[in-house]
Amino acid sequence: MKLTLLEPSFSVIQVKNIDPSMLKIVPLFFAQTSEELSLVLPTTNVPSETINREDGWKAIKIIGVLDFSMIGIIARISSLLAEESISIFALSTFNTDYILIKEHQVEQARTVLNENDYFFVK
Repeated sequence: MKLTLLEPSFSVIQVKNIDPSMLKIVPLFFAQTSEELSLVLPTTNVPSETINREDGWKAIKIIGVLDFSMIGIIARISSLLAEESISIFALSTFNTDYILIKEHQVEQARTVLNENDYFFVK
């Protein structure tokens, strides 16, 4: 399976509201529940008003459109990384999956994944 490391550093934040200008940020992931509103966005675009904030993430994108019938993609990657004590934050879109890992563990994650037939491309 092919992977790519996205260039920006990311932050995971909680906010009270989304300012309409934030919807122009790419990439932008957000989730809203009855209890919170969370966003994942490039650190350079974090608004000044946040409730909570966790910086220092890098995103690994699984290349290609992943069919909903494909089973175990995140489970396999997360298991390999967990065996090396690498924590993840997983995100999915309609087409593909993303794994966020802390910046200081990027090279360790790359090594583990390469050793298990996951290959990084530009």
